[in-house]
Parts: sequence; structure tokens; C-alpha cells
Amino acid sequence: MNISLRRAAYAIFAGFIVLAVLTTYIQAVQGPSLRDDPRNARFVAWRTGRQRGPITSSDGTILARSTPSNTDPTLYEREYPEGDMYAHTVGFTSVLYGSRGIEKTRSENLVSNRDATISGVLNGLLGGDTNPRGVRLTLIHALQQVAAEALGNQKGSIVAIDPKTGAILAMVTYPRFDPNDLVGPDAGTVGAELESDRDEPLRNRAIDQTYSPGSTFKVITTASGLDAGLVSASTDFDDPVALDLPGSSATIRNYNEKACSSGSKVTLGFAFVKSCNTVFAQLGMDLGGDRLGVTARAFAFNNPVPFEFDVLESFFPPRGTIESDPAATAQNAIGERDVRATPLLMAIAAAAIANNGTAMTPYLVDAIFTSDGVIESRTEPTQWRRTTSPASAAVLADLMEQVVISGTGKKAAVPGVRIAGKTGTAEAGGGAPNAWFIGFGPVGAGPDTAQIAIAVIVEAGGDFGESATGGSVAAPIAALVLAAFFEGL
Repeated sequence: MNISLRRAAYAIFAGFIVLAVLTTYIQAVQGPSLRDDPRNARFVAWRTGRQRGPITSSDGTILARSTPSNTDPTLYEREYPEGDMYAHTVGFTSVLYGSRGIEKTRSENLVSNRDATISGVLNGLLGGDTNPRGVRLTLIHALQQVAAEALGNQKGSIVAIDPKTGAILAMVTYPRFDPNDLVGPDAGTVGAELESDRDEPLRNRAIDQTYSPGSTFKVITTASGLDAGLVSASTDFDDPVALDLPGSSATIRNYNEKACSSGSKVTLGFAFVKSCNTVFAQLGMDLGGDRLGVTARAFAFNNPVPFEFDVLESFFPPRGTIESDPAATAQNAIGERDVRATPLLMAIAAAAIANNGTAMTPYLVDAIFTSDGVIESRTEPTQWRRTTSPASAAVLADLMEQVVISGTGKKAAVPGVRIAGKTGTAEAGGGAPNAWFIGFGPVGAGPDTAQIAIAVIVEAGGDFGESATGGSVAAPIAALVLAAFFEGL
């Protein structure tokens, strides 16, 4: 064989090797992702038409189910009996729009193995259960209903969580959508309308939207001061009408533009209960941006949240960016300027304080069960991170209880239950403020006392508009949810 033929043979052989490698890579590595891609209409239609297992609330309410098609008994249609109430958690599975929510993340459990695939055939031959599994969520249906009614038609979100386990007890967002409309004959028209809607009803505001946390962030600023040993609840601060910011012509004032108390001295505890901006702006400057940032990161700002769905990261300026800018540090210390948070993260922050300073990993799926109702697997609660010391958490719990007893959060009170909380009224681009409340209950002597923590945000003041505050808008909503929980629903 001459040199030219030998080179041609080598080139052809190399080409076959490359082709074999690429084919193997596409089938073995990229295959599953290409198969599950929502743009793969053939596969989506095939999977959507198969029987899927039920999705239920923690108390057994059916949230999603499959029924035989009226037109073709070999196919199934997906139904969502509770309409829009679980649109952002249960989600949907649709020929046109793929899957979202639990329908997507737990698809492998929900889809039946009654098919002609190799795995399905082998499973059947070996006597395996070919029926789809069901998914039981941690959500309490009655609490979800109360939360949805309490929020009403106001843009915003409510997240309730069990501080001891991390189980999500309720997660509500408004605006919402009815997932049934995305699997019916008008799915194309409805989907296009939802995607173009400026109110973004497809967005899960609990996890996919960040807001300035306003005065709810003072919980973290206080934790930073306590952990550093810089302050206690009885530490005195100056009480000016306006706090001048170094290196700037700007000032920080309290919400009512008056002194926090008498205009002379005020304790940190009093300032916390009355939510005085001047004191916490000064505390932030005393701490410095880097030290405050350490505590913010302990509370999972700038960190991914391990959860069933992707969660937008909450934000605090990175190390070194505001340390030399006291004015910026002061503004961030009161939850304004750069700092941003999701409602889920603020609910976790409240839950961590209720749980002796330990944040549990949040979870939404309680159990996977067989077609016979037998529990096949359960989620075990796990500790996620230490946010603050137990001593600091105890001080914060006491201060937050005083907020509800005699401070800005009085409208969050629940008769017969000791509730702790913190309000927030955050600027929102010059319009009506966003109204916040975070809290938990009941408050008690031990770290295992609290049974529920909550975060409420109402965008642009909700029904109150320009006159909105966290105490007037968000706190009463929290009270309705908390009261329903403690009344046994």
C-alpha cells in the first residue's frame, strides 16, 4: 500500500472513531436531556398521554390526577382539581409548554412504567410494580386556602415553614394561573396570554423574585451586632431626627421623620420594637460592611438555597465593596439600597431564629407512595446552616415578640398565642412601598417550641397604596394565616 492510500485509510478510520464517539455521546450522555426537552413535541405528547400518579397535599387533598381520555381510552388527561391555588408548586405538564413545578421535578416518580421501553419491559417481566407513584407534598391544604384568601388579589407572596423540620406548610403567590387551561384545547391561546402578561402570573414570586427587605433586614443587622459582642438589647444609641451619612449629603430618617423616642438616647431594644432607621443605620456603620456581610451570608444571602426548585439568590454586597463606604453600609443595614431577598429566604431567616439559630433545609415533598398507598420513601429533615448563635437567637426572639406586643407588628397578634415578628416597609422605585412581615410562633422557653414561621410580602402597598406599611398591610395577613394554623384549621 502506498503512502497516499495508507493516509486515506487512516483518515477514514479516524472518521469512524469520531463518528462512533459522537454517536455514543449523543445517545448515552445527551440522550436523556434531548428526550426530555420541552421542544421535543413527540416525546412530550407521548409522556403527557400516559398515566401519571397523583399529587396530594399533606392532608390527602388531591392536587393533580390522571383520568382516561374521553376520546381515546388508551390515553390519559391531567387534571388539577384545585385550579390556580397550587399552580406554582404542583405546576403542570403540557404538550405545548412541557412541565413545571412538581410535575417536572418528580416526573420520574409520577410517570407510569407501562411502556415498550427496555426498562419498562424488564420491570414488568421481573414482577415490578409498573404503576406510577404518587407524590405527597408538605403543604397543608386548609392553610394554603387561608393564605390564598388572605393575600387576595394583591401582588405578592406568602411562605410558611416548619422551623423544626424545614417543611413548607404553605406557599402562595399572586397573580396566579389555572394549570388546567394549559392542558386543555385552548392551551396555545392561554399560554401566549400568560407569557405576555405584564403582571407575570407564571412567575413564582416566593422563589423567583427578590425585593428590598426593608426593616425585616434589621433582624440580621441585630444578629450581627449581637454575635460580634458589639451590642446588647440595652445598648444606648443617639436618637437624632436625622442621621447624617459620612461622605455624603444624604441623611437617614425614621419612617415618621421624627426622633425614635425623646430625641436624646434610646436602647437598641426600643429601637428594634419601634423600627427606628437612625439607630440601625448607625449600628450598620459601627459594624462595617464586611462584618455585616458575614452575618448576611450566614443567613444564606449570596448563597444557593437547596430546594425542590431553583431559587433566585438573595443579595448583599460582596466583601470589600461597601466597607469603605459608610453611607452605603448604613442604607443596606436597614434593608434598602443594594440588599435584596426572596420571600422564601426571609421565611427561612425567621424559622432559623425560632429554631435556636439553626436553619433547616427547606423541602416541599414529604413522601413518595405506591399505587396501593404504601410509603416508598420519605424526606428526612436535615440541618442546613447555623445563622446566628443560640444566645443571639434568644435575644431576637424576645425582641420580635415585643414588636407584636407593643411595636409596629401589633396587627400580627393572635389571641392566646405568643407571636414574634418584624415588619418592613421597603422603598420600591419611587412608587408605593412593598410591605413585609416575618415572624413565628409560639414563642417559648425552648428551641423546639415554635411550630410555624412565616414571611409575607405585598407589592406596591397592595390595597393600601402609598399609605402602606408592613404593620398595616402584611402583619394582618400573617395574623390570619397564623390564627388558622393554631386553631387547627
